[in-house]
Amino acid sequence: MSIITVIWSMVASACLTLAAVHVLIWLKKRAAWANLLFSLAAVSTAGVAFCELWMMGATTPEQFGTALRWCYVPVWAIIVTLIGFVRFHLRAGRPWLAWTVFIVRTLTLLLDFLVGQNLSYLEITGLRSIPFLGGCVSVAEGVSNPLMLFAQLSSLLLVVFIADAVLTVWRRGERRLALATGGAVMLFVLVALAESALALWRIVDWPVAMSPFFTIILVPMSYELSRGVIRATQLADNLLESEERMTMAAEAAELGVWNWDIARNRVWGSDRWRRLFGFEDGENVSFQKVIQRIHPDDRDTVEREVRRALSGGIDYAGEYRVVLPDGGERWIAARGRSYSNAKKTPVRMMGTAMEVTGRKRNEGEMALLRLELTHLSRVMTMNEVSGSLAHEINQPLGAILNNASAAKIMLGVGHEDIGEILSDISQDARRAGDVIRKIRGLVKKGDVQLEPLRMNDLIEEVLELSHNNIIANRTSIRLDLKPDLATVKGDRVHLQQVLLNLITNALDAMTGMPSSILTIRSTMEAPDTVIVSVTDSGTGIDEAKMNDVFKPFYTTKKDGLGLGLAICRSIIEQHDGRIWAENNPAGGATFSFSLAGTSPAA
Repeated sequence: MSIITVIWSMVASACLTLAAVHVLIWLKKRAAWANLLFSLAAVSTAGVAFCELWMMGATTPEQFGTALRWCYVPVWAIIVTLIGFVRFHLRAGRPWLAWTVFIVRTLTLLLDFLVGQNLSYLEITGLRSIPFLGGCVSVAEGVSNPLMLFAQLSSLLLVVFIADAVLTVWRRGERRLALATGGAVMLFVLVALAESALALWRIVDWPVAMSPFFTIILVPMSYELSRGVIRATQLADNLLESEERMTMAAEAAELGVWNWDIARNRVWGSDRWRRLFGFEDGENVSFQKVIQRIHPDDRDTVEREVRRALSGGIDYAGEYRVVLPDGGERWIAARGRSYSNAKKTPVRMMGTAMEVTGRKRNEGEMALLRLELTHLSRVMTMNEVSGSLAHEINQPLGAILNNASAAKIMLGVGHEDIGEILSDISQDARRAGDVIRKIRGLVKKGDVQLEPLRMNDLIEEVLELSHNNIIANRTSIRLDLKPDLATVKGDRVHLQQVLLNLITNALDAMTGMPSSILTIRSTMEAPDTVIVSVTDSGTGIDEAKMNDVFKPFYTTKKDGLGLGLAICRSIIEQHDGRIWAENNPAGGATFSFSLAGTSPAA
């Protein structure tokens, strides 16, 4: 019995060890039900081995009968766990067939405790000793229990259930899984149950020894489950390697990486991210702590946009200032994406952040430079129309001088019409003041001041400033202004500059032409888009240079700077509009720009 005891003890120990390993896996991952079922099957196999060793060493029929009766309990557990394993791990097997096996086997277990000495024997009359594995073991002699057929029926149904599941897995294309796991389980279940049936019906002269075969069943099951653990370990290693590569790439791109666990309100950040926000290494960071580091003027906007991104399931992107613990400030550009669970509830948000202080500083400097260039362009434009402006101012000033001289004479002789002369002086003074006001408005510096504007009124105001220049160039004016234009929201002075530049360029393009016609149109492209066009009858634009006309410092004028059209484009784009140029079929060119309208003009 010593060798047999050693072998069966090794079988039980191996089963219990496998059970312990896989129950630990289940405790770490509660969704791994296949691992829990495997553990139960392994413990049950150890129980079968214990009962078999008990039977082989029995000295009385009562001991043998008791051991055989209790052996049906772990066998029932093995069959039930095998059903569950096939359903959870192979994802196959007909449910009704699984329930049939379970019910029949459970009925068998109940009969084992209710009928006869056990389900296999109505009565065990004696024991006899037979040689087995170099030793001697006890086997029973007695009256067989015909109800033992229920046990064989449940075993046959189990084989059918497993075979059906294996066939389903094979048809699904998972042939390795079907053969290595399903096929092996079915084969050794069949062998183990056949061995026990042959021994209990005394067709062969050997003891009941199912546990070694059940242990062999555990090998492919454990291998398949272990492959999942190995695969998970490999994935974890790959993920770690991928995270390291991502961290290196983020560092190279000067990006800080962050991850917000919403449920626990914990924010993890890479070393660079922590430095960007001034957090110490190892410091616990929450969403509220991050928000408190943001500049008070930007804080509400950032928090509102983050909440909106979470509720709408959209990406977050923004730029804001961060106030460091030492009082310093830096600009941060951040992006984030939220991830939700199966219930569509946001559970985490992750993204990147980078410092853009230098870019913001450059943008501020560029804005100042654009303002200076715009002012320079206005001054140069006014220089070009200075002759016209001088005439506009000289006319009312000359009239004021003449009227004042006449009033002086009339006062000397007591003339009664002095009131009319004073009225003319007042009117001419206002006229001169209007001209000077418009000049000051065009040449002054200032930020964009948006207000509702009537584009047709703006066109007429600029035409007044260009009136004498137009006459000096012997140019005819054609106006095609749509009366019911929508109002636009813009800066009056800036849009006046655009029109003045386009009109001045058109007049220059027609210099030396036998006849010159300047056409100005305003129309609606859509219910909310206003288009203004300035058309000349000059020589047009070289098609090869058409894409260059709006570039800075490109000019065809002998003494031009090439800033006028570039500034026009900048102004229109600041108003969210578009400006373009095209040649006319009959000659000349047309410059147009479009702006969004706000409401129909009265």
